[in-house]
Amino acid sequence: MKKKLLCAFMIIVALALNVLIILEGQHLTENEGDIPGIIVKSLICAALDALVIGVIIKYDNIYNSLREMIGLRSMIFNLAKNDFKTKFVGSFLGRIWAFIRPIITVLVYWFVFEVGLGSNPVDGCPFVLWLLTGLVPWFYFSDVLGSGTAAMIEYQYLVKKIVFKISTLPLVKVLSALFVHLFFTMLPIIVYCCYGNAPHIYMLQIFYYMFCMVVFLLALIYFTSAVVLFFKDTMQIISVILEIGIWLTPIMWQLDRIPKSVSWVRYIFKLNPMYYIVYGYRDSIISKVWFFDKLYLTSYFWILTTLLFIFGLRTFNKLKVHFADVL
Repeated sequence: MKKKLLCAFMIIVALALNVLIILEGQHLTENEGDIPGIIVKSLICAALDALVIGVIIKYDNIYNSLREMIGLRSMIFNLAKNDFKTKFVGSFLGRIWAFIRPIITVLVYWFVFEVGLGSNPVDGCPFVLWLLTGLVPWFYFSDVLGSGTAAMIEYQYLVKKIVFKISTLPLVKVLSALFVHLFFTMLPIIVYCCYGNAPHIYMLQIFYYMFCMVVFLLALIYFTSAVVLFFKDTMQIISVILEIGIWLTPIMWQLDRIPKSVSWVRYIFKLNPMYYIVYGYRDSIISKVWFFDKLYLTSYFWILTTLLFIFGLRTFNKLKVHFADVL
């Protein structure tokens, strides 16, 4: 009965979103109108409907996994705290390194781009603030993706225990890095206020984009943490993706600098889910734009993320029976 009610609710929500998308007058991006709106709307509606059907088909697997995580929330939280505490065990400065390294990186980028290359304010916003709001979510993303991919290797002593729920380990890595991320999220807000601006209600939206990043990372880590045990080059591929990803998001340069003659390239950059999150942080602090004002990008992000989550979870569940054998 519960399953039928939830499935009916998802169908109603999907139909309501279809109506909103059809009635929406904007295009996929706010400034360009190259792509006919009817094509974009049709594709998004079709993808949304296919997503709902896929979720209904895979409902049992998703529901059981989520229920398992909720039931073990106390253990997961304790493991996350221990993971954070032991990350820098043995070093002189200990956990302070978790805060020092990102701050130094931000200062280096700021010096190179604003002092060295003379970068100008972005739409009236000081460059250091614009840069900081982009780097904060990227630091969290890169840290979790790297450490989360190696979670099964790091915790192999738990993976080999038959009674332990190894599906909780990716979530442990996500929560472990979240402690530092919550601290760094305050930095751009403090810098914003230091420039004479008052806090505003849009800043609460950061928690929404933080949740988006957590779900997106879980979708990726369930896949990469399982595959890396069988394909060792996965870690090297992740490292390369992170090195070029910071430039493809983009974080340290403006997408508007792409000439209008090839404006279609901007659409390609916006297909990157991290674009939605990074610019969401900037919208929440600097631009004061609600996420529901970007209906198409929000729909695209959640459709893609949900599909990746289903695929990643299915891959993880299929391969986990072999984890102990290859470790």
